[in-house]
Amino acid sequence: MASKLFRTKSIDQLIADSELPEHRLKKSLSALSLTALGIGAIIGSGIFITTGTAAAGEVDRYPSLLQAPLLSVLLHGKHAIGVMGRPGAGPAIALSFLFVAIACGFAGLCYAELASMIPIAGSAYTYTYATLGELIAWIIGWDLILEYAVSNMAVAVGFSAYIDSLLSGLGLHLSNRWTTPTYSPLTGWTDHYNLAGFIIVMLITVLLVIGIRESAGANTIMVAIKLAAIGAFVWAGSHYIKPVNWKPFMPNGWQGVLTGGAIVFFTYIGFDSVSTAAEECKNPSRDVPLGIMFSLAICAALYIAVAVVLTGMEKWNTLNNAAPVALALHAVHLFMTERWVTVGALMGMISSILVFQLGQARIWYAMSRDGLLPPAFSRVHKRFRTPAVSTWIAGFVVAIPAGLFDIGTLVNLSNIGTLFAFILVSIAVLVLRKKQPDRKRGFRVPFHPWFPLLSLACCFVLMASLTVENWIRFVVWLAIGLVIYFRYSRKHSAMERQAPAE
Repeated sequence: MASKLFRTKSIDQLIADSELPEHRLKKSLSALSLTALGIGAIIGSGIFITTGTAAAGEVDRYPSLLQAPLLSVLLHGKHAIGVMGRPGAGPAIALSFLFVAIACGFAGLCYAELASMIPIAGSAYTYTYATLGELIAWIIGWDLILEYAVSNMAVAVGFSAYIDSLLSGLGLHLSNRWTTPTYSPLTGWTDHYNLAGFIIVMLITVLLVIGIRESAGANTIMVAIKLAAIGAFVWAGSHYIKPVNWKPFMPNGWQGVLTGGAIVFFTYIGFDSVSTAAEECKNPSRDVPLGIMFSLAICAALYIAVAVVLTGMEKWNTLNNAAPVALALHAVHLFMTERWVTVGALMGMISSILVFQLGQARIWYAMSRDGLLPPAFSRVHKRFRTPAVSTWIAGFVVAIPAGLFDIGTLVNLSNIGTLFAFILVSIAVLVLRKKQPDRKRGFRVPFHPWFPLLSLACCFVLMASLTVENWIRFVVWLAIGLVIYFRYSRKHSAMERQAPAE
């Protein structure tokens, strides 16, 4: 029984399965398009929304130890920081972005090595199947479903806020009933629904079904627009910085910086999406590592620059709103820049949703091809050569809840899943270096084993900085996944079907 649960699928078999005609995906992506995909996912709602909410923190309507960071509870017990909500990082949110960029850099190196060896759709799910066994692969695949789905729900919430800001600048006002989520910790449950978020997710779903090349091309255009918008904000906003707003720099100490880092971690996870598209890349062993590292480096510099300017323009404790960048520009009467930045923010969010939806569908596709999900999820459209069924289902799974929940609730849940995935990817690098040291690698993590171990340590610290409630939700999600695995996936696994013939 134990041997079946931890059986691995050989890398050669994974690659052979991807070449079967009924499952073959179209290969049309280059290093440039992969970098654009990474930037498209990384620079989304995070730079335009999460920067403000992580700096300001959040007050919870129903305070309890469940709302405190796990690390604070372990260190301080009932006197834990954050019982009343998340402590804000303040102007030190720039340090949060730097710390998270370093942690993601270590994890990104691990992803790059594995992607150069295993250029298959599925990302961390596929890597763990080849190294740690089927049960662990299922857990991480189930975890990635949570990561991608919840991330896009959060982005859809931010999209609605910025579309409302853009229309308001043009003299048009949408009813809050159709632009705000049904639930938030501050207001509780209401009769609202984020209809704008629902619509944008479904429109992107249609584009993704049509084709990967068309989707990547649209993403590259949107990335160019939002990079120009970020440049405009940094240049214009830097003229309105008030150094007094940077004091105190760390109003909640290192706990605030760590908690802020755990929240803004959500903003960097787009590089994971680059590896999910490896199977549709022309030269994955070279281009995927380049796409991961270039997108991470570019986005880290932009995030830190925006954080410094934003907290210099406005007092950190006033930034807890759905459109902090646009409102900061509005406060200093830079209305034209505000509109341009709002357009850039919208492009950023649309491209982020596009890349995450692409990644989510590929995860489901890979798990279905291995028999762990029903066969329908791995059906490829005869004309477009895309996993159409997975893409449509992923669209509805994200679009419907996107109207229900606030961005803070969604970001927390997404982050813990992502950090867990990064931990397993780091372990996978260590395992493969031990078990298959001679296998050809297009890229190798430098300073092995120290960099993978540093990736593990950083991710554990960030996970511990998330709330107790978030940990409970994560454990419940994994428990549901284990029930599905033992009731369905283990029996229908492709490895299980092949067992009698071995």
